[in-house]
Amino acid sequence: MSEFKYCPMCSEPLSFIARAEDGLEVTRLRCKVCEWTHWNNPTPVLGAIVEWNGKILLARNAAWTARRFALITGFMEANETPEGGIAREVKEETHLEVTQLSLVGVYDFQKKNQVLIVYHANTQGEIKLSPELLEYKLYEPQDIICWPAGTGYAVADWQRKRGIEPVFKAWEDRSENE
Repeated sequence: MSEFKYCPMCSEPLSFIARAEDGLEVTRLRCKVCEWTHWNNPTPVLGAIVEWNGKILLARNAAWTARRFALITGFMEANETPEGGIAREVKEETHLEVTQLSLVGVYDFQKKNQVLIVYHANTQGEIKLSPELLEYKLYEPQDIICWPAGTGYAVADWQRKRGIEPVFKAWEDRSENE
């Protein structure tokens, strides 16, 4: 659901209005007065399977109440390439320098209206977490348990490319100590 309630152009309330778009009837939030349309396009989000000294770093976000660990992720910024953006995010969140990047894949994450662009990032340096992250764990590639959503599918694809058969568990099935 969109956070838009009022038109950013004329301040009138927005309504769900159906209109023909490329021959299809599409309902979107629109302004009845100036006809502004909220397209609600997915947001590009970058993710990294961070490899450091042969192990994979998963981190726990400070905003999460559960003790869950996941990939380093972040939003692209204006005038930034996906590669530059994920190198920046890895540096900001872990203090590690990216030495090599390879694209793992592009994944939809409709629950959050996002498109995930995920890379494998070889890194070097000393790990120092930003205040955005509470803690991290290092895993052998074959020991990572995948989650059935978003970046979890990227981890599974990355493991398969290395001859590792991924194991999936839903977040609620995972131990608090994983």
